[in-house]
Formats: sequence, structure tokens, C-alpha cells
Amino acid sequence: MALNYIWVAFFLITFLVALIDTAVNGNLSIWSDIMNAAFNSSGQAFEISIGLTGILSLWMGLMKIGECGGIIQFFGRLISPLFTRLFPGVPKDHPALGSIFMNMSANMLGLDNAATPLGLKAMQELQSLNKEKDTATDAMLMFLVLNSSGLCLVPIGVMMYRAQCGAANPTDVFVPILIATTVATLVGMMALCFKQRIHMDRVLLAFLLGLIAFVGSVVYFFAQLSQEEIQKYSSFFANFLLLTVIVTFLLAGVRKKVNVYDAFIEGAKDGFKTAVMIIPYLVAILVAIGCFRASGAMTVVVDWMKNAVDWMGFDSEWVGALPTALMKPLSGSGSRGMMVDCMNAFGADSFVGRVSACMQGATDTTFYILAVYFGSVGVKKTRYAVPYALFADIVGSIAAVLVAYFFFG
Repeated sequence: MALNYIWVAFFLITFLVALIDTAVNGNLSIWSDIMNAAFNSSGQAFEISIGLTGILSLWMGLMKIGECGGIIQFFGRLISPLFTRLFPGVPKDHPALGSIFMNMSANMLGLDNAATPLGLKAMQELQSLNKEKDTATDAMLMFLVLNSSGLCLVPIGVMMYRAQCGAANPTDVFVPILIATTVATLVGMMALCFKQRIHMDRVLLAFLLGLIAFVGSVVYFFAQLSQEEIQKYSSFFANFLLLTVIVTFLLAGVRKKVNVYDAFIEGAKDGFKTAVMIIPYLVAILVAIGCFRASGAMTVVVDWMKNAVDWMGFDSEWVGALPTALMKPLSGSGSRGMMVDCMNAFGADSFVGRVSACMQGATDTTFYILAVYFGSVGVKKTRYAVPYALFADIVGSIAAVLVAYFFFG
């Protein structure tokens, strides 16, 4: 229901802003800009879905092999002490736990293309436990909020864009992003635990402390490396682990005497069906976002925010990076475009450029995730997914600004 109101609000705000611009400034071309954005965004949604078809087919095929070979169940048992507490509605040996683990691992390594099909597979497993097929379960909500908080240990994409924009040290945002995304994930998870009345026992506390310790050790390790070494090792670890997972799945299937080729084809067919199913949901959300941007509503929000920060007496220099934070929950490509535009306008090594990079890496594309993941299983009643996911986004963005001031201010 929340997505319904937000979707309608995008169009209403777009219309009002355009109407005011025409009445006050005599701008008649804005209506053409908005409609062109609508048509372009609908085409972009289809292109994204087509682009996902091959990736979904690949990874859902591999997941089928892993399931037949017992690897998914093994991962599920491995993390069941933690996940059975975070997802109390999921049985201890259910394959959903293994799929969730694989999805979160891909996200942490910055492998967006691999994470999406793994997340869709996890949603399908969770939907198999759902008694009310059109309503999100507590487990789905926890899973999606953890996704939207975007815990990422290796922000390869952000560092790559900084290098392309001419940053002297593209990896200098690595530690700030790691801190910001960890804060967003921990706060989002604890908020859901409180909402769903999940008891914070020794296992959960040990996980929280362990995550903090692990992130601290990663920060310490990369702090000892040069810029070139950080890029080299972060890319190596991510891709090495990814290929290791693929080979492990194949060997496990052979060991279990599974016809791995047939299993892959069966899973790949499901990936193709899923890619087709999410097209309407992508069209809906991307068209709304495209119209909102084309109307100039985003610019109005940024200007209002800058004036508000100045009025409160705080430093408003960071507000130049705000479009990246505002766009991140709406569109991954849009937020990347905002980040690149910010770095081109202010300089990749400027304070605003670094803040935008930290914001880009701190969280994930909330509305894209909610639309695609819920849409892939036909869930229409999303309950409190939107406010809690946005809460994690806001926390991540605030953390990104604060750590940027600490490291670069």
C-alpha cells in the first residue's frame, strides 16, 4: 500500500511542479521533457529486464545446481544459528536460508549483477512459506531491509567511477563507505528486531560484535595498502570468491551424481520467467522517477534543503551531494549519474565529490529492490517495508556525511 501512495505522489508532485514552472516562468517545454522522460524510462525498464535475463538465467541455473548438490542446504545449516533468529518464521533446514546467505555475500562483495538473481531466488523460497501470497511476511521484510541498507565491504563500482572522473586517489573513500554502510545495516537490522520483537540474545549480540570486529580488521588491512594495491586486491578477492563458488557448485553436483547440465537448464528457465515477470514493476517505478527528475522537483528539494541547513546554522557544503542520496533509493543508475555529475561539477577530489561517493556506497536502491523483489513473487501488500527501508537509507546517508567530514572535512 505504501508503494501505491508513493507512486501516485511522484506523478502528482511532477504535475504540480511543472504547472507552477509554466505559470510562473512561462516554460512550455517542460511538458515535453516530462513525457520524453516517461517514454525513455519505460524503454530503459525493458532494457534493464532484458539485460537481467542472461544474468538471471546464469545464476538461477547455478543455484539449481547448488540446490541439487546440497551446497545451498549446507550454507543454510552453517548460518542457521543466526538466521533462525533474524528469520524466525523460516525452518532451520529450509533452502531459503542458504539463498539469503548467498545474496548477502554477493552484496558484501559489491557484485550487484550476481546479488539480484540470488535475491530473487531467496524471495521465491520465502514465498513458498507464505500462507498469504499477496502479503509480505516478517522474514521478507527483514531480508529486504537488510538488502536496502546495502552492506558492502568492497565498493568496486564507486572507486572505478572516481578513477574515471580523475580522482588522485580513487580508493580514499573505501574506509568511509565501509563505516557508513555498516552503520546503516546494523541500525536497520536492530530497528526490525525491535519492530518484530526479536529477542537480542547472545547469538545476535555475538554477530553484531563479530561484524564490527570483522569490518574493523578489513579497514585495518586495507589501510596498510597503496591505492593501486587496494584496487587490485579488492577486485581479486571479489572475483576469486565468485568463481570459487561457481566451481564449488559444479563439483558438489558431480559428487552427488547430478546431471549438472540439465539442472542448470531447469534453473535457467526459471530465471527467464522471472526476468519477464518483473518488467511491469520496473516500468512503473522507473517512469515515475524519470518524470519526477525531468520536472525539476529534485532541484526544488535540494534548494529547499540547502536553505533549511543554512537557516539552522550548519555547514551546508555537503548539500551539493544531496541529489545522489535522494536518487539512491529510487534508481541505481540515476544515483550513479548524480554522483558522476557531482564529481564533474565540483571535482572528484572536492569535499562534495567525496561526500557523493560515500552516499552512493552507503546504501542500496530501496524502491528498485522493493519493486523487483516483491514483484517477482506477486506480493502487493508490503506492510512496513518502505518506512523501515527508508530509515536505513537515511541513517546510511547521515553516516556518510559524518564520516566524510571526519576524513575529509
